[in-house]
Amino acid sequence: MGGQGEIEMETKIEIEKKADKLFLELPNKKYKIIYADPPWEYEFAAKKENKNITGCANQHYKTMSLSEIKKLPIPNISDKDCALFLWTTFPQIENALDLIDSWGFKYKTVAFTWIKKTNMGKFAWGCGFWTRSNAEICLLATKGKPKRIANNVHQIILSKRKKHSEKPKETYIKIEKLMGDLPRIELFARTRFEGWDCWGDQLSDTVQKTFNEVD
Repeated sequence: MGGQGEIEMETKIEIEKKADKLFLELPNKKYKIIYADPPWEYEFAAKKENKNITGCANQHYKTMSLSEIKKLPIPNISDKDCALFLWTTFPQIENALDLIDSWGFKYKTVAFTWIKKTNMGKFAWGCGFWTRSNAEICLLATKGKPKRIANNVHQIILSKRKKHSEKPKETYIKIEKLMGDLPRIELFARTRFEGWDCWGDQLSDTVQKTFNEVD
């Protein structure tokens, strides 16, 4: 009879097989800026009885477990001096910090806090299991000794709520202003932006130009 060890080994093998498919798609180069918005899997949504609840991430795109995301060979594409900008939600903070460490970075601070507005200019409120939620945060972690080139980049991003999981365009502007015109990549990207390498399974074919104006 198979024991728990065999079950865990089978699960590990499946994770590695799924991750290996993704490994082949990562660029063979080094980046000084890595920008990522992982498709976090939520424990609540992962339960079979909750799979079809409206608003869950898995209704909009394929989510990944923490183990799957950690298996991505990000150390292979990060330069010896590299800054990581990682979007997360408050329920995922513990996992985000674990991921940062797994990818070979050290957590430094919250780079950006996105305060969401409605099209009418009011604060946009989510549901939340405790308090009604609004903000999302983008963590900043470093590897080696990356340097900022500007000291006037503000943490707060106040802009309209987008499509599910879509992040504000201001983020790209702020990262470029803070770090400069360095080799950079967006992971789990959906849109191709001028000056950025992009990696993800939902990428559009059109390349958008650098933003001059934001919401």
